[in-house]
Amino acid sequence: MADPTTLLPLLLLAPALVVVAGLAASAGAVTGGGRPSTPAVETLRLLTKQRRRTPTDDPLLARIGLTVLPVAAVLAVAVVPLGLPGTGAAVDLDVGIVWFNAMEVLAWFAVWTAGWGPNSATALVGGYRVLPLGLAYELPHMLAITTPAIAAASLDPATVAGAQHGLWYAVWMPVAFLLYLVSTAAMAFWGPFAAPLGRDLAGGAAAEHAGLDRLLLHAGRWMLLVAAAAMAVPLFLGGGAPPPITGPDPFGGPAWLWVAIKLVVVLGLLLGLRRLMPVLRMERFATLAWTVLIPLAVAQALVVTVVVLL
Repeated sequence: MADPTTLLPLLLLAPALVVVAGLAASAGAVTGGGRPSTPAVETLRLLTKQRRRTPTDDPLLARIGLTVLPVAAVLAVAVVPLGLPGTGAAVDLDVGIVWFNAMEVLAWFAVWTAGWGPNSATALVGGYRVLPLGLAYELPHMLAITTPAIAAASLDPATVAGAQHGLWYAVWMPVAFLLYLVSTAAMAFWGPFAAPLGRDLAGGAAAEHAGLDRLLLHAGRWMLLVAAAAMAVPLFLGGGAPPPITGPDPFGGPAWLWVAIKLVVVLGLLLGLRRLMPVLRMERFATLAWTVLIPLAVAQALVVTVVVLL
């Protein structure tokens, strides 16, 4: 169950996390061809810029979505064991993997309402793009995070991480690991899966948002990406265990340091997608998901199940 003494500091840090993630989001905009300003200047500009209103909009609905997105990311990372001394995850749940996936799905609602609230055609279309994309990537994602749970016979991320001593799950279930990375990028609408915030819609769900509203949307997106990358560490990379992936551990060091190193590596892989792949058309990704990714995910889960039963 949740320990209030560990959960409260995490919730109090949420505003700071939004600002830090806003810096990262601004940096991504700059490196992606946006205005040539530093991340700090861009973040300050958004914090001081006036919010935008449209005729017959629903600001309450929009603000709910904009607030829920970073909050969902914080609640998702709350069940990730970070390897800190004397603590596991901020919220110790036996079904932490289920909770994590539920918070990711909550991001659908957040982006959809953020696009619906302004009562603008481009924002509304961007918000509705979440639905077909969500149906396409949620099933591979759910199967990918279920596969390590099957191998460890537990839905607790800490237990899954502990079951990988000597052999990381990324080695003997590589299909699930790759599907997790792809679906994680889709969860955060990142790189080739950025259709809900696409340039063809002048920003999509973010088109009518300015100032703090825009910062919350992009910060929440980055925070969701970081949370999903963090969960990859206990699910597939052995948590805080040092390399190598097989045999005795020759390297020392605190668990939190190895968690941080693995997190940086996973984030690097996800950020590389932005450079390597263009934005995919939604119908092509949906076809790819239903004809290739889901069958691969099912096959990987079946192989792991057979190995565990034998």
